[in-house]
Amino acid sequence: MPQGEHIELHRKRHGQKFDHHERKRKKEAREVHKRSQFAQKVRGLKSKIYTKKRHAEKASMKKTIAMHQERDNKHKAEDGAKAGAVPAYLLDREQVERAKVLSNTVKQKRKEKAGKWEVPLPKVRPVAEDEMFRVLKSGKRKKKSWKRMVTKVTFVGQGFTRKPPKYERFIRPSGLRMNKAHVTHPELKTTFNLEIIGVKKNPNGQSYTSLGVVTKGTVIEVNVSELGLVTPGGKVVWGKYAQVTNNPENDGCINAVLLV
Repeated sequence: MPQGEHIELHRKRHGQKFDHHERKRKKEAREVHKRSQFAQKVRGLKSKIYTKKRHAEKASMKKTIAMHQERDNKHKAEDGAKAGAVPAYLLDREQVERAKVLSNTVKQKRKEKAGKWEVPLPKVRPVAEDEMFRVLKSGKRKKKSWKRMVTKVTFVGQGFTRKPPKYERFIRPSGLRMNKAHVTHPELKTTFNLEIIGVKKNPNGQSYTSLGVVTKGTVIEVNVSELGLVTPGGKVVWGKYAQVTNNPENDGCINAVLLV
């Protein structure tokens, strides 16, 4: 084993602390205040270097935000001059009209990147950690309590293989695994039983998303190839997002609404 990979090996064997992502999020939130204090105190050449660096960061951030926003664009009108008399001082001007630049496909791609969708359930009840996981005692004398059993419905891929019990931190019971969902098309008013491709976003946090936990309000990706949906370019749409609208662990099935 190459030197310096002992941390990765330890993570692979024992996983990370359960609150790792939460602590990381809080640390990132504190970072802003630390940066502000440093910017106020720093002097001289170090201050100039730091200001230049921050300026570059802000410029790239503005570019990213602008890229995700829908913008209007001026372009020449196809029909030329409008019907009716035009004053002399307006004769030389090009007739312009405002039109959206972004097509639906590009809009959707950019919304995916930004992680924003218009969803049927914009707000859902947060699920507590105690409700989501049950502590499992392990070891010879059942003294160790680092294992967790997921008590909610989960999705795992087709080629999923469980880790050896010694290294498995989160146990997803096979009785609570689901790979199909009842998806309703809001425009067609019809429900289809579709295969789930993956869990895109769980509103309770990134750790639940990576575990594939499906709760109310979760955005899942479903296989819509059998619906015969096509893009403006004529290609068949294979995967589309849907939001879960029920509590799957209570109902025994996943009900969702397609995001169109």
